[in-house]
Amino acid sequence: MGINELYGIYTEHPTITTDSRNCPAGSIFFALKGESFDGNRFAAAALEKGCAYAVVDNPEMAADKRYILVDDCLATFQALAREHRRQFDIPVIGITGTNGKTTTKELVAAVLSEKYRVHCTQGNFNNDIGVPKTLFGLKPEHQIAVVEMGASHPGDIKRLVETAEPTCGIITNVGKAHLMGFGSFEGVIRTKGELYDYLRQREGSKVFINAGDEHLAGISTGLDLVRYGLTGTEGLAVEGRVTDCSPMLHFEWRAGGGKWHTVQTQLIGSYNVLNMLAAACIGVSFGVDEDCISHALAAYKPSNNRSQLEVTPHNKLIVDTYNANPTSMAAALRNFREMNVSPKMAILGSMSELGDASAEEHQKVADALDRCGIGTVWLVGDEFGRTECPYRKFATVDDVKAEIRRNRPEGQYILIKGSHSQRLYELPELNDIKAYCRQQIHTLWDEVKRFENPHTYYVDLSQKLWDVKRGLLEAAKC
Repeated sequence: MGINELYGIYTEHPTITTDSRNCPAGSIFFALKGESFDGNRFAAAALEKGCAYAVVDNPEMAADKRYILVDDCLATFQALAREHRRQFDIPVIGITGTNGKTTTKELVAAVLSEKYRVHCTQGNFNNDIGVPKTLFGLKPEHQIAVVEMGASHPGDIKRLVETAEPTCGIITNVGKAHLMGFGSFEGVIRTKGELYDYLRQREGSKVFINAGDEHLAGISTGLDLVRYGLTGTEGLAVEGRVTDCSPMLHFEWRAGGGKWHTVQTQLIGSYNVLNMLAAACIGVSFGVDEDCISHALAAYKPSNNRSQLEVTPHNKLIVDTYNANPTSMAAALRNFREMNVSPKMAILGSMSELGDASAEEHQKVADALDRCGIGTVWLVGDEFGRTECPYRKFATVDDVKAEIRRNRPEGQYILIKGSHSQRLYELPELNDIKAYCRQQIHTLWDEVKRFENPHTYYVDLSQKLWDVKRGLLEAAKC
């Protein structure tokens, strides 16, 4: 079956599912494969639960006309998403980068939402499956789409841009991450640069670029560039400067040499000023009022374990536990050193997927800690365990939790930073915060009822949000 014919079926059944446990009536099930599962095995169950069709790539599963047999389910899933995206003649902003892409995506969406109805990637659904799911969420009312794209191997961004077909884009930065998959730092640059390669061939495209990033400058020839960056650099469409970071980022910005705007953000880290300036630059380019841009940047509050300040009865936590690599770890430590707060403590988890460079990069972090002025340092994980340094080491986060139960730190500013795999987000004080939130669920009842008696908002609820809704309703019954 060709994509045009399949898209005709999709227009009659415009709900896609890849999870046989969630099969809305009349939907289309795609039998995607993973390392430990084969969606073809669940196609029959999906049909029994209410799906109208099941797209499979195993001929043995195609028992009747409800089964649509294709060569490759994932490739078809992506091609169908691309066909859906082509129904919308709107700007599509592609965002990638080693660090800051999710934060930048959310800031850009917040800024553009001051003027437009925006559809954007939910959470970090930025891979071969997440990007198509984002595109399937496009609806006639949307005026701009913001699509985040992640990568861990060469060619990843190329496949994603060929699916999303962005009209403009931004690479937030390039740094040392996923070196095991990319092979080298140069491999990182080439892969992120696949966004530029696509836009270079697309007529009328535009690239937003940090003018101070020499790595991006080296691969940006032949592109229509809109430059942003820190004050002091020539030729900037938007410039800015940090005025304070103790602990929240406070900065100023202006466009085209015009009026300065002051923004008190709710983000930790001076490094976030470039994410803020990127969003401001994109907002200015799309005609968003400058005061509205400042309002959106000031109002944005992270809720994804990125650059968050959590205040507990015992300590103030600077939480950045979603992920870590040498570049983001160095930025976090540099910012923590510059913060005018005390006393300071750091709990750092090992960095994943660094391959042969892992030992060297972890030792660099351990060596850099000497210059950070941090009173207490705890290092977590095998990689940090093999470093030569005077700091206290823990094999696992469970060992850290046990020590906190025995001797909880008090009155500290604590930087918590590490790769997601280290599970630092499970530390007791963070769990205390989550427990408090669970206790307050009953206070949300009026808001929960809005799902059943909806107001008219231009909001595209993802499957993840519907799952949250169901969870809240179940919890409210307890």
